[in-house]
Amino acid sequence: MKALVLFSGGVDSTTCLGMAIEKYGREQVTALSVFYGQKHKKEMEAAKQIAVYYQVEHLQLDLERIFQYSNCALLSHSDQDIPKEDYASQIADAEGKPVSTYVPFRNGLFLASAASIGLSKGCDVIYYGAHRDDAAGAAYPDCSKEFYQAMNQAVLEGSEGQIRLEAPFIEWTKAEVVRKGLEINVPFKMTWSCYLGGEKPCGICGTCRDRAAAFAENGILDI
Repeated sequence: MKALVLFSGGVDSTTCLGMAIEKYGREQVTALSVFYGQKHKKEMEAAKQIAVYYQVEHLQLDLERIFQYSNCALLSHSDQDIPKEDYASQIADAEGKPVSTYVPFRNGLFLASAASIGLSKGCDVIYYGAHRDDAAGAAYPDCSKEFYQAMNQAVLEGSEGQIRLEAPFIEWTKAEVVRKGLEINVPFKMTWSCYLGGEKPCGICGTCRDRAAAFAENGILDI
C-alpha cells in the first residue's frame, strides 16, 4: 500500500503525515504540497523542512493561477485584510456563508489534483487533514463530512476504485488532532499555521487562536 498525503506544513496535515508514515512506512508515503498564491508562504518552507525530517518524497504543485480571479483574504493579490477575530465571530458575521479566508473550492481542486498524481504514482489512498472544527458553521464547507464523502465517491468512480480518500479527522476537533500528534511525536515545533506569514505567528488570526486553544485543551502551551 502506498499513500499520498496533502501536506501544508500545518498541525493537521503534519499529523496526517505522521499517521500515514506510522501505518505504511516512510518509503511508501509521498507528501504533496500545493502553492496557491497564499500570503502565508512560510507554510511551504515548513513543509519542506518537515518532509526532510520524516525523509519522505515531497512533491510541490503550483495552482496559483487558478485562484487569480478570487479576492479571498488569504491570497497575496487580495485587497482584503486577514480577519483578526476568532472563527465564532467570523462565522456570525458571515451570515451562513463561508468566512473571508475560504479559498473557492480549494480542497476540491487539491483532492482532484492529488487523485491524478496519486494514480500516476501508484498510490492507493490520499490522506487529507480536514477536521470538524473547520467545517463548523459552514466556515469552510470543503472540510465537511458531506464534502469528503462526495469527493471520495467521485475519486472512487473516476479511478475505477484504484484510489480513495481518507480524512481521519473528519469527526475530530482540532484538540483531538493535537492529542493524536502528541501521541505519535509529530514535530509540532516545525509546523506553521499563521495566515499572515510573518517572522513569528501573529497570535490573533483565526488559525493562530484555534491552534493555541487546541494545545491548551491538551494541557500544554503551543509548542
